[in-house]
Amino acid sequence: MRGSHAAPRARILDAADTLFYERGVRSVSVEDVVGLAGTTRMTLYRHFTSKDDLVVQYLRARADRERAAVAGIVAGAAREEWDALLDLGAWIEDVVSADGFRGCPFLRAAAEFGDPGHPVRRLVAEHRAWYRERVARMVAAAGVRGPDAVADRLVLLRDGAMVGGALRDVGTVGALRPAFAAVLGTGGSLGTGG
Repeated sequence: MRGSHAAPRARILDAADTLFYERGVRSVSVEDVVGLAGTTRMTLYRHFTSKDDLVVQYLRARADRERAAVAGIVAGAAREEWDALLDLGAWIEDVVSADGFRGCPFLRAAAEFGDPGHPVRRLVAEHRAWYRERVARMVAAAGVRGPDAVADRLVLLRDGAMVGGALRDVGTVGALRPAFAAVLGTGGSLGTGG
């Protein structure tokens, strides 16, 4: 978390990120956030119109970091898109195996906000659509047949790894890179024949 000399908005977002991720959105009050940020309710509401707005901005910051990480993976594997996909699987494996991992912040937020029209759910849907489309483009560039179906399976593997990691069932996620390779190598059939 940033020090007390950071701008109030940044401190509030950092505090929200820590608390929302550790405890869940609904269980964290505005008072909890301003207490950790070392600021006041008035300052929070000067920067965010509501707690829901703060949640959306927290998730937007998380989405930006994830997009930057994926861009870095793609840039680092400039040799071939296939390598980038395998590296994506390895990166997800590292994320879900890390100390303090509590699950996908987007899936967790979606579970707390049931209304698909709520701004939080809309942001989650937007981010998931971006992720799936990005994976589909990577799959197509790698020359794998049926990129949409393969991307759907890779996203499903990612979601399963996120749940397994949150439950600390690291054994279920310890082979994500090979699982990505298997899906890519079979055109997405997951070895179900045909």
